This record gives sequence, structure tokens and C-alpha cells, in this order.
Amino acid sequence: MDADSPEARWEQRTEIPLFLAALLFIAAYAARVLAVDMPALWQDVCGFALLALWMLFAVDYGVRWRLSGQGLRFVPAHPLHTVVVILPLLRPLRIIPLYDVMRRRHVQPRLSLHARVIAYASLSTLLLGFAGSLAVYQQERDAPGATMRTFGDAVWWACSTLSTVGYGDITPVTPLGRVIASGMMAGGLALLGAVTGSFSSWLLQVFSLEGDERPPQD
Repeated sequence: MDADSPEARWEQRTEIPLFLAALLFIAAYAARVLAVDMPALWQDVCGFALLALWMLFAVDYGVRWRLSGQGLRFVPAHPLHTVVVILPLLRPLRIIPLYDVMRRRHVQPRLSLHARVIAYASLSTLLLGFAGSLAVYQQERDAPGATMRTFGDAVWWACSTLSTVGYGDITPVTPLGRVIASGMMAGGLALLGAVTGSFSSWLLQVFSLEGDERPPQD
């Protein structure tokens, strides 16, 4: 994507607002899942907020589609954008294309961009783990034979899954819970790869700049 294209300018203007909207979406979803004794009025407020935020994400997707000029080819060309608009809890994965663009650049990337990718990817990993914990807990807490009885169990499971440790003491037993677990495994590997890859690239660039700044030896 050209940095001066309308699509790129739209992404630059909406990057932070949509990230904040994703935080609100996760907060509203968490309230509905965890606050089981919440009054019906507030349940409706959270439901309306989820719907409104999802519509905002859908509008963003439509604008990107329009600005790309690709027509129906936009959907297969941007599978992650399509998945994210269908499942907004996966919006933390949007950091992956930014890392990929930085890695493919032919010019030397700025240190500030590396730092931003590392920060965003680290935060996105935490958000994905929290969102995955909520989604799995919602499916598993009342399931027969479930080992995930509390939200703390769900957080522990998400940590072991995202870190690829997988102790196996807590595992999803429902079909949808296992589907969510599969997505968590793939998303965790991608995000952690973005963090470690960008950090390694940043270190290499720092060492390279330090070598260039050294005075020539006789």
C-alpha cells in the first residue's frame, strides 16, 4: 500500500481512534460476560455499545474497500481485515500487517517505527489474551465436564496458550471453545513473532547505527 494513497491516509487518521474503540468493545463485552448480576438496563446499554462499535468497524471496512479501488478483490486480498470486522475481538491482530509492511521496506526503517510496533504488538497480545479468556470462559463455565470454572482459570489457560506452553491442566471441552482455542494459538504465534522479530530488527539497527557513528580507526 502506497504511503500517499487515500487508503494509507485513512489508516493513519483512524489508527488510534479505532484502537480506542476496540478497547471500549472489549470492556463492554467483559461487562456482559463477568457482571452476571448486572441490572437489565446496563445489560442493554452494553449490548447497544457493542452493536454501535461493531457498526463503526463495519464502516471502516467499507471505507477501506471503497478507497482501495479493488472491488470484490478487496476481500481475498485483505483476509485479516475481513475476519476482524466479523469478529471484533480479534482486532488486536491488526498489528500484524503493520509489522509486515515495516519488514518488507526497502529503505532503512526508523527506530521510532520499530518501537511503535513492539509496543502495539505487546499490548495487542495482552488484549487478545484477555478477549480470548472472556470468549472461552463464556462458553465453558456452564458446560458439563468443563475444567474452566472461573475467569481466573480462563486467564491461566490463555497465558499458557499464547506462550505456546500448553500445560493441559485446563482445556476447552465445548466445540466453540476449541475453535476459539485454535484461533488463540494461531494469533498468539503471529503476535509473539511480530514482537520478537521487530525487537531483533530494532537491535540490529541500533548496533548498525552505533557502528556507523564510531570514528574511523587509523
